[in-house]
Amino acid sequence: MVNELRSVIGELGGKQGLGRALASESHLREAIREGFPPRVVEELMHASGLTLKELASALDLSARSLQRHRRTGRLARYESDRLYRLARIIALADEYLGDHERALRWLKRSNHALGGLAPVSVIDTELGARQVENLLGRIGYGGIS
Repeated sequence: MVNELRSVIGELGGKQGLGRALASESHLREAIREGFPPRVVEELMHASGLTLKELASALDLSARSLQRHRRTGRLARYESDRLYRLARIIALADEYLGDHERALRWLKRSNHALGGLAPVSVIDTELGARQVENLLGRIGYGGIS
């Protein structure tokens, strides 16, 4: 769990991106509730290889809202929570697939287990995110996905 937390925080930009050190899940939960600083959007765009429009679509967020927050203020709680969701899935994909570039390709490629949709296109809902996490778990433990 500690390694997963560290990986997720890394995907969100670490101390520099989040504006403070987060040493536990409760610290991260509080940061989500307060709203992430806007630079987290940039960090996650870089980590995921997604454009702002693709990122917003993947998380069912408004690109315009994310763009506005990039210039001023903090992200809303729900926006921060969805950014956390993507960061967690990227961290899991990195771990189970063993390579960041391979993980990004997997996230963007259509997957038969998801009805032919790319994993990044189904994480706009909690159910979709759980399906992607389950697929990654099957990959990590020797299943075929």
